[in-house]
Amino acid sequence: MRKFLTVLLLALASAAHAAPDAQQLLENADRARGGGLPGIVWTIHLIPHEGDKKLEEQRIEVRAVDDASVAETLEPARFRGAKILQVGRNMWLTKTGLSKPIPVSPRQRMTGQASNGDIAATNYAADYSATLAGEEMLDNETCYVLELTAKHKRTTYDRVRYWVSRSRGVAARAEFYSLSGKLLKTAMFEYGNEIRHDGRRIPFVSRMTIRDALIDAETDMRYETVKVRKVPSSEFDLGQMQ
Repeated sequence: MRKFLTVLLLALASAAHAAPDAQQLLENADRARGGGLPGIVWTIHLIPHEGDKKLEEQRIEVRAVDDASVAETLEPARFRGAKILQVGRNMWLTKTGLSKPIPVSPRQRMTGQASNGDIAATNYAADYSATLAGEEMLDNETCYVLELTAKHKRTTYDRVRYWVSRSRGVAARAEFYSLSGKLLKTAMFEYGNEIRHDGRRIPFVSRMTIRDALIDAETDMRYETVKVRKVPSSEFDLGQMQ
């Protein structure tokens, strides 16, 4: 009997210290960046810099549902109304002067260091396979370190090293790599926004700062006026964009 209790206690202790599921950590972190939610709208104020030079700013409204989103340019005026539609793994652009939407890649640069895929709602859990690489301290906070490997060729990046806060369940840092292993960009995240979903309060990203790993350039993305609301399915109908 004593031997049985000892084995049982060891089994319980082992289960208590079992490593968390990396894919579930990733899915939970996605919600704080607009992924996997039933309907949410926010604006992004993009402020790019190259060295000491400040480049033209942009303001974009993003409307998202589950694995679909549409990003519409509000400012500057000459780009107003341009849209990038993302549905699953596909992405299209429409703007004044185009007779019909054209396919674009999430990897194409939109402004500064921000790519099309950085602007759209984040759905890393669908696009990447996650493995747990360990734990690290980041700004006095314990984080799980995830290695993300692209499941297909239409991801924004081939590989991502992702720091997820153990206590908050949100992404704190990211490193973006090419297929050859070359570091392309880094990103830091802040969560000053909050939304309600399924009766719970969920932190939502308020700032993402993307830095180029090769040149002195960064883009400050500030997330504003975040609202959880129903978004009509027509928003994600490619035919409606024409």
